[in-house]
Amino acid sequence: MSNSKVVLDATDRKILKFLVKNARMPYLEIARECGISGAAIHQRIKKLEESGIIMGSRMIVNPKMLGFDVCAFISIRIQDPIMSHAVAEKIKSIPEVVECHFITGTYNAMLKLYCVDNDHLMRTIFDGILRVQGISTTQTYISLNEAFQREPHIDYLDKLALR
Repeated sequence: MSNSKVVLDATDRKILKFLVKNARMPYLEIARECGISGAAIHQRIKKLEESGIIMGSRMIVNPKMLGFDVCAFISIRIQDPIMSHAVAEKIKSIPEVVECHFITGTYNAMLKLYCVDNDHLMRTIFDGILRVQGISTTQTYISLNEAFQREPHIDYLDKLALR
């Protein structure tokens, strides 16, 4: 997988739009919609995977339905930026943390996590996150409600292609 941008044609963009809306959409149905063969769809999707544009597909579960009633975001400040990747690796071992982003600003990283309740959140912070060597400060934000979640706006790709 390379970090360089990949040029997509109109058919690749159309395939991506279908897959983002429904990753389970049968390839033959995508082929019919795109007006090309099923084999061509397989080849194009393989190319999109090999280039790193498609990073896999996954089921999306509703954390609240599984009993995770608290979603929180925690900003962390890492004492020494040289420790950033080591800190991220340690944080990865904390199962409640589902995302870790390096960020700009007062803090170095932002975590997203799910817990069953506030006591679980407190234990995760004190017994997990704050015990990671290299973290000096945290700030926790509790999400009251997720307004929406989505993938990047694929239709915008068409506008970029016209430039």
